[in-house]
Amino acid sequence: MLENYRVQVFRAVAEQASFRRAAEQLHISQPSVSQHVQLLEDELGIRLLDRTSTGIRITPAGELVLHFARRSSKLSQQVLSALARLEGQPGGELKLAASTTVAQYLLPRILGRFLKENPRIRLTLRSGNSEQVSGWVLHGEAELGLIEGPSAHKELSKEHFLDDRLQLIVPRGHAWATQQVPLAALATAPLLMREQGSGTRRVIEQALRRAGLRLNQLQIAMDLDSTEAIVSGVEAGLGVGFVSEWAIRKELRLGTLAIAQIAGLDIRRAFSMIRRAGPVPAGAVAAFRSFALSQAAASGSQSSSDPALKR
Repeated sequence: MLENYRVQVFRAVAEQASFRRAAEQLHISQPSVSQHVQLLEDELGIRLLDRTSTGIRITPAGELVLHFARRSSKLSQQVLSALARLEGQPGGELKLAASTTVAQYLLPRILGRFLKENPRIRLTLRSGNSEQVSGWVLHGEAELGLIEGPSAHKELSKEHFLDDRLQLIVPRGHAWATQQVPLAALATAPLLMREQGSGTRRVIEQALRRAGLRLNQLQIAMDLDSTEAIVSGVEAGLGVGFVSEWAIRKELRLGTLAIAQIAGLDIRRAFSMIRRAGPVPAGAVAAFRSFALSQAAASGSQSSSDPALKR
C-alpha cells in the first residue's frame, strides 16, 4: 500500500519473468501491466526490461531498480506491521500459495472473513498444482501453502488442514449413475485426469494401484490442468473423472452431474498446510494459520452433513 504502484508492477514482472503471470498475481489485465512498466521506464528515462520473442530479460538498470524495489517493499511491510501492532492487530504482507482445488473452492470464503477481521494485512495468493506450491514455499516465494495431500519435501513442515474425498463423476443420465460399478469397468471408460504433478492425480494413481487396477489399463482420454476443466468435460460427455467432493456441490444440486459408486474403491485424502520447517512465524502468518484451521474445522462439520454428497 505504501509502495509505488508502478514499481510494484515492475517487481512482479521481474520476479515472475512474465507479464501474464504478473497480471494474474496483481489481478489486473496484461495490457495494464505493460503500460505501468512502460510508464515507469519513461519516468526513469531508461529501459528496465528487454522484450524478446522467447520472453523478457532484465537489463542492468532493471536489476538495480529491482534490488531497491525489494528493499522498499520490505520496508513498507515493516511500517504496516508496526502500525498494526500499535492497534493490537496483525498486519503487513502475507504471501499464500494454494493448489487449484483449494484456491478455487475452499479459500474464497475463508479469505473474505479473514481480511474483514484483519484489515491491516495485505494478502497475495498464487495457485498451481501441489508440486508448484511446495516449490514456492520451499524457496520463500510463499510463506504458507495449502496442498492436496502430503508434501514429499523434508524441508517443509506439514499439518492437517481438511479432509477430502475424491468422487468419480459421470454425466447426467449415464448408466453408472444408477448402479454400483465393478472396478474393472473403470478401464472401459474414457477418463479425464489432472496433469502430471497434480496432487489429485498422484492420490488417484496410488488408490487405483492399491485396488489392483494397473495404470496402463486405463483409457486416459485427456490430461487437464484444473478441476473445473474436468467438471466441464464430464458435463459435456467427454468422459468420466475423479474430482474433490468440495468442487461439485452446485452441480449435484442442479443435477448436471452424478456420482458413480465403484465397488471396492473409496478415495480419501487430506489437504495439508505447509510452511518452511522451524518455529511458527508470528504476525500475519500466525494469524492466518490459526484462523484457517478453525474455519476448516467448521467447514468439515458442514460437509459431513451435506445431503448432496450422501451416497
